[in-house]
Amino acid sequence: MKTRWAALMAAVALAGCQQGPGVEDAWVRLPAVPGRPAAGYATVRGDGSSDRMLVGVSSPAAERAELHESMAGHGGMMAMQPLDRVRVKGTVGFDPGGKHIMLFGLSPDLRAGGTIPMTFAFEDGAKVTVEAKLAAAGDPAP
Repeated sequence: MKTRWAALMAAVALAGCQQGPGVEDAWVRLPAVPGRPAAGYATVRGDGSSDRMLVGVSSPAAERAELHESMAGHGGMMAMQPLDRVRVKGTVGFDPGGKHIMLFGLSPDLRAGGTIPMTFAFEDGAKVTVEAKLAAAGDPAP
């Protein structure tokens, strides 16, 4: 009996180690001017055992979403570059001033304090859907 119990506990522990990707702390900064794009942020976690490729993000609340990265451009001016994919092995932060998600065509009816669903899609077919908190343009991150 003890052997079966130990085997069951080992299987549960191993299953926990081989979980799929995860997304935490998702939020969206709404645009200051209606009709302009919004920026989305989150922490994306890989499964720890292998590289995963994040290949897109979508939301039924947006006409389209794109992965982007902010960087210093010519003369120190900030610029954005679209990303086709993002490698995720450990944890990757999508934060203001770095990697982020641009959300185009959001409804002007969205308000700070609400949420929208966002689905993070990986190259291997895995998808993770989370509720992203909405913040007004001048508000601190939730």
